[in-house]
Amino acid sequence: MNRERSRHLRRGLPMVEVRDPEALAAEREQLSDIASRPRFWQRWKGYWGLSGPGWMQSALTLGAGSASSAIFAGSVFGYRLLWVPPVAMLLGVIVFAAIGHQVISTRARPYDVFWKELHPAVALLWGFNVFLASVVWQIPQYSLGTAVFKDIFSVAGLNVPRGGVALILLVLGTAVCWSYEGGSRRSIRRFERILKYMLMLMVLAFLLVVIKTGIDWGELFRGFFTFYIPKDKAGITIVLGQLGAAVGVNMTFLYPYTLLARGWGKQHRGLKNFDLGTSMFLPFVLATSFVAIAFANTLHTQGIQVNSAVDAAHALQPLIGLSLGRIVFSFGILSMCFTTLVIEMLLCGYVLSEMFHFEFSGWRYRASTMVANIGILGAFYSLPFWLPVVVSSFNLVMMPIAYIGFFILQNKRSFLGKDTNQGIKGALWNVILMVAILVMAAGAVIKILSL
Repeated sequence: MNRERSRHLRRGLPMVEVRDPEALAAEREQLSDIASRPRFWQRWKGYWGLSGPGWMQSALTLGAGSASSAIFAGSVFGYRLLWVPPVAMLLGVIVFAAIGHQVISTRARPYDVFWKELHPAVALLWGFNVFLASVVWQIPQYSLGTAVFKDIFSVAGLNVPRGGVALILLVLGTAVCWSYEGGSRRSIRRFERILKYMLMLMVLAFLLVVIKTGIDWGELFRGFFTFYIPKDKAGITIVLGQLGAAVGVNMTFLYPYTLLARGWGKQHRGLKNFDLGTSMFLPFVLATSFVAIAFANTLHTQGIQVNSAVDAAHALQPLIGLSLGRIVFSFGILSMCFTTLVIEMLLCGYVLSEMFHFEFSGWRYRASTMVANIGILGAFYSLPFWLPVVVSSFNLVMMPIAYIGFFILQNKRSFLGKDTNQGIKGALWNVILMVAILVMAAGAVIKILSL
């Protein structure tokens, strides 16, 4: 019965695999050549030009939540919470490695897998949670994005209405999001490259602040390796916010579908692991660490409370002065919000297409992407700067269900067949995945008890 269900799973996406098969075949040949190279750095050099799905995860997670969480962590606790983002993302990458293994081994669509291999109720709950998270997360993207965009204009003495700024974000976001619909390898790679360069610019901006203000290496070491946990409720909320901002439930949906959109299969296993490390883990850790250190070196030492984007811009004052610092800081935060805004639109298109059984093209798909922009309402209300931190904390509550679902699938022979991990390797994978699940579940329980 189980094998019969597996045979009827929907597999692949009508993007690169169907619309640009020649490019995919050439990529497979290139991967065979890369895999034959004797030294790992030679293989990594080849993989770098082919990476992409990991950058989309970085673009999604490095949004208002991550920015605000890192700002508050650095300005309130200095270096002491530097350990949280790397640990949170490492656990996420481990789970995503398992998700990627399942996807490239079976090429099955995950929503269909949850429906037929687990239970329809689990699939519906997962899909609804992803949809809800994508809409809710659009609110702080528009709110914070509009605030920093207005701040850029205010430095020049211009008072631009919120409606105009929100409309600019909506139009630009829609244009970038719909460019992904073309489905050719070139259009998808162009989409991923835009996100990559925006992330790199943001990381560079805060790196310059860190270089200018210097690093307390002793405090840096203690921040990464002493695993300090605040005792007060506000501090615990910041930690939970960072955990929730690192990997959200919507990323568990986005990642496998971006692999399918690229047409990745078993030949891409080495590339998949490289992509997770260099395009997902590394950018997130660098960006959040640089932001936290920059604010620890400036606002924390000066005792400045962060209540707005203007306050946060003081972190760049030692580098380029407050006025120009406001512009640079606002552009950095704006790039984070904008890339996340685009990905949330893409996610709504994905999840609604799967839940209502229509393909990723045409007017229904485009209308589905626009549903995320209910969050534009956030641009017209004075939402507190710390709201994304709280939203991240609540996002943590929805994670264990998705993790447990993929854990079950990782051990289901009727689904994975010969690709099921066995022996010592399988046992090790199960232990690591259980640790990730328990950490997420513990965070969810603490959050519920703290309400």
